[in-house]
Amino acid sequence: MTADNSETELQHSIDATVSKPTSARTSDGLRALEQYKVKDSTKVVVRFKAVGNAPIMKQNFYKITSSNRFQAVIQFLRKELVWAANEPLHTYINLAFSPAPDDTVANLYKSFATDGHLIVNYRYSHMSLWPFRYCMLKHFVQSTTQAWG
Repeated sequence: MTADNSETELQHSIDATVSKPTSARTSDGLRALEQYKVKDSTKVVVRFKAVGNAPIMKQNFYKITSSNRFQAVIQFLRKELVWAANEPLHTYINLAFSPAPDDTVANLYKSFATDGHLIVNYRYSHMSLWPFRYCMLKHFVQSTTQAWG
């Protein structure tokens, strides 16, 4: 077998791979696009837990559509707690991090679910924590000074 024959065979195999009918590629693409457009209707159990001075909800477990963005969870929580949009509300997943509003509930659930539900901690912070921290630090310094003489 000569070098010219092997180059020709290689070119034919590349052409056969690349020359998939356009209609087949288009239909594959359209099918994938249609599947992407369909909203996932599965529900995820979300458990809300109050942190700090936030009021405790009467019901803690809710089912939320997994295709929703986390922003929908925040809006739902505001509605349930009757908090205005300008009132500060902080949300955390498992007390570890605050998800971005454009994260999907499905992704958060797949990555951080605990015991079959997604734990969303919420905190109301009407004022800065600085006065509280300052008082605690002042108390600590005074008690330490008294203890050491």
